Amino acid sequence: MKRLDPGPLRRHSRFRWTTPVPATPVSPPTTLVITSTVRQLQHHACIRWTGPAIGEGLRIDRGVHVWTFAKVKGGVLVRTEETHAGDQIETDVPLATRFLGQGLEAWLRDLKTTAEGRNQR
Repeated sequence: MKRLDPGPLRRHSRFRWTTPVPATPVSPPTTLVITSTVRQLQHHACIRWTGPAIGEGLRIDRGVHVWTFAKVKGGVLVRTEETHAGDQIETDVPLATRFLGQGLEAWLRDLKTTAEGRNQR
């Protein structure tokens, strides 16, 4: 991830990041390059960003990603939601939804592993 503007993270901050995407029946394995703009930021509660994602054989014209955080007994409950739009996505919505869900679940597992690892130190 690389910040594209200086200063603290805030509404309208921009960042570019990458994420691997496995092969699907309609696209090869690729790495998406995503340029995101923060649209909402609530300290310790929520972050929402939007932006396009482009990779070899895959293009998402409009993505919206929301992460919410809530303190609960013994930790923090994290939820994430994402929507994708664009001609390629809309060609096979069930397929796109399935792979998006798998990606979100993987990110949550990685976050859990990282957070719990820090508590062990």
